[in-house]
Amino acid sequence: MVNTKTILTNKFSEGFHVFVFLIGIAAFAPAQQIEQAPIHYGTATDRNVVARLRKRLATGETKLDHDPGHGYLRSLLRELDIPESSQVLVFSKTSLQRERISPRTPRAIYFNDEVFVGSCLRGRVLEVSAADEALGTAFYTLDQSREETPVPVRQVESCLLCHSSSANQGIPGHLVRSLSVDRQGLPLPASRSYRTDHASPLAERWGGWYVTGTSGQQGHMGNTISRGRDRPTEDDNDAGGRNVIDLKDRFPTSAYLTPHSDIVALLVLEHQVGMLNRIARAGMETRMALHYEQEFNKMPGRTSGQECEGARSRIRNVGEAVVQYLLFRDEAHLAGTIKGTSSFAADFAARGPRDSEGRSLRDFDLETRLFRHPCSYLIYSRAFEALPVEVKDHVYRRLWEILTARASGKDDPHYSAEDRRAIVEILRETKPGLPDYWKSPTVGSP
Repeated sequence: MVNTKTILTNKFSEGFHVFVFLIGIAAFAPAQQIEQAPIHYGTATDRNVVARLRKRLATGETKLDHDPGHGYLRSLLRELDIPESSQVLVFSKTSLQRERISPRTPRAIYFNDEVFVGSCLRGRVLEVSAADEALGTAFYTLDQSREETPVPVRQVESCLLCHSSSANQGIPGHLVRSLSVDRQGLPLPASRSYRTDHASPLAERWGGWYVTGTSGQQGHMGNTISRGRDRPTEDDNDAGGRNVIDLKDRFPTSAYLTPHSDIVALLVLEHQVGMLNRIARAGMETRMALHYEQEFNKMPGRTSGQECEGARSRIRNVGEAVVQYLLFRDEAHLAGTIKGTSSFAADFAARGPRDSEGRSLRDFDLETRLFRHPCSYLIYSRAFEALPVEVKDHVYRRLWEILTARASGKDDPHYSAEDRRAIVEILRETKPGLPDYWKSPTVGSP
């Protein structure tokens, strides 16, 4: 295996750096440069909800309570403002504590807009990942043994083996996988593995996950365990069962905070992971591009502050990925009503904000698409707000062009005038910091 630290300490000449950048090998940069300027991922100060909790714990402003059944889980969720109704359950052995995971002892995941908590029954630690305003994504563990002053500990190398792989283009991020597993929860070597988000067909989703809720005739891979074959058959999928509303015959649900692995929570989780990953990549790539631009401007014939087209093109590219995902381009079509089994949908929608007509980007559709108004609620997130101005300006401009029909790119999402107008009106009333041109009259309205 290549030693990353050796690569990072190689002394490339300034000219070689510029050459690599200008010929467009942008993919070279993230994987090898997150430990170099300007990111310094492993040693930089984290800025996220977990880091802020750590400060409150250190000063005694708050504390975490331990209980015999779940350790610090309930207390941690409360401090991070994560609803218990967000619980989803995964039984594939694809995690740090894989020896604790099986179809009889699934791993529970809880989340809100900016942080995820993973908990295994009798696990050594709670696993936490958070959207970070400086680092894109940061990872932590919290020891589950009873301690006087428990504190989340930041992790780098062990988590980045999976969370900064080629699947995330070298940028630390989150990962949702769907794959077929056997009775122990081990992935089947002869079966395909899918990385899923809101563009994935339901038929490819939730392999290795429990799913509670109804989806009509729409099939998925959830609740399915292979009966000893190299790959599952259609009979396995039918046996696993769509439209499962109760899991108590599959494992002891009383050992968990709730008996649910809500299908609506799973849909939101997949969208959110894809969105936060694109925001994280946009932030880190923009900072690296601006750093390259600054170094490039030290070359003869360049001046400080001069824009480099290569750098600006790189920023536009990652910004465009944010725009298209924000607007749910390529979202998988739903062919029937989706309904969960817990209070998650109501709890999620209640977090607002809402405009004067009572509309919110958190309102669900769940019949033909995930949300009634197809623009991601994560535009309100601290991760989005922390994006460098250079890329955020591009995102705002492109959103405005698409939503007001000033743009007609063949790859842009195409929605009705009613949909576009509703999104603009909601954002005008509920999103602080919009550029002034968002106040001008829209075009393309009915």
